[in-house]
Amino acid sequence: MISPHRSDTVFADHVFTVPLDHDRPEGERIQVYAREVRAGGRRAEDLPWLLYLNGGPGFSSPRPLGGEGWLERAMEDYRVLLLDQRGTGRSTPLDRRSLPRLGSPSAQAEHLTHFRADSIVRDAELIRRTLIGDQPWSVLGQSFGGFCTVTYLSFAPQGLAEAFVTGGLPGLGARADEVYRALYPQVEAKNAAHYERYPEDVERAVRVARHLRDGEVLLSNGRPLTVELFQTLGNLLGGGTGSRRLHYLLEDPFAGGDDLRDGFLVEVEAELAWTAGAPLYALIHEATYAQGEGATGWSAQRVRDEFPGFAPAAALDGDGPLLFTGETIYPWMFDTDPILRPLRETAHLLAERPSWPALYDVARLEANTVPVSAAVYYNDMYVARELSLDTARTIKGLRPWITNEYEHDGLRAGGRTVLDRLLSPTW
Repeated sequence: MISPHRSDTVFADHVFTVPLDHDRPEGERIQVYAREVRAGGRRAEDLPWLLYLNGGPGFSSPRPLGGEGWLERAMEDYRVLLLDQRGTGRSTPLDRRSLPRLGSPSAQAEHLTHFRADSIVRDAELIRRTLIGDQPWSVLGQSFGGFCTVTYLSFAPQGLAEAFVTGGLPGLGARADEVYRALYPQVEAKNAAHYERYPEDVERAVRVARHLRDGEVLLSNGRPLTVELFQTLGNLLGGGTGSRRLHYLLEDPFAGGDDLRDGFLVEVEAELAWTAGAPLYALIHEATYAQGEGATGWSAQRVRDEFPGFAPAAALDGDGPLLFTGETIYPWMFDTDPILRPLRETAHLLAERPSWPALYDVARLEANTVPVSAAVYYNDMYVARELSLDTARTIKGLRPWITNEYEHDGLRAGGRTVLDRLLSPTW
């Protein structure tokens, strides 16, 4: 068995031209990029392919630097294809500069309807046939990549030899409102665990929030740091080291004075850059839960109002705690963020879209014949556990590994352990 190291890893670039709309192959075409990664010591071997679908939506595939445990484990058995999902990385990227070139906000919104899991899977099938013809390949889906994997099992199972999912079993029939109603309590639980671990952070967070309420604070890009934006730092709490990172951020925000430290503001801005750096994520995040009739209608904002603990007023006017939020996109982000602001009307049109195509075929999943193994993280803050378990019971033959050893980032944080467990023929 070879344990590949950075020095003997072989990379190859692949670029494919695919239809924007696979139902109109004669229409507009876009480019999709993928990076092949394999162990140099096994380059002469005809290893099977493993397609890696990363989290998102709207984020490019990981750029290997060496030492990624899960990737090293994968390369022992596979040649790995890291796909930049359409619209990300080197795959005809979409942002505040490229989207307006498509025309009106209405034209932009229509264009973006082709950037969900169903289109990503059809890209993958075109790529598979180009690379290996009729031979099926394996797929590993992390987070949103797991959603894509379940879509793959629904609509093109003939392309799959086996499937692995980590932290990414979606609710098959759950609409956005149901998803967020399941997730907000999990975020509340993460807040409670954080404050139990670091009780001094209760006062620190409230003091920062009161300072933001009482006067305007601008980040270096001109974005106002509001109380609501400060609360979104709770997205950190879903990772294995996130609570510690939030605590360190809150250790000394004022440095003994009455104003927030520049260093604190720089660190906060860096932690908040994930939305501005991936506008595609902000634009279509809620659409990843949309199927059939009914608009998402800024679901995360509406459902948040059903959980009054997240309203900052009680903490600001009392003694806390201030609850941080999670992986949620709110309409005010497109008003206050200078990078997202040019896409505001497009975002509202997507939120108001009255119907969306189906992403999953329950009947086909109930009759599934593809071997599937899935890690379900018991305390996952980003993917609702009970919805995942319902899906695990629905997909015929799926082997679930339910664990509280890892958070949502278990594939990355766990080194080779998580993937090794899923690849094992017996648990």
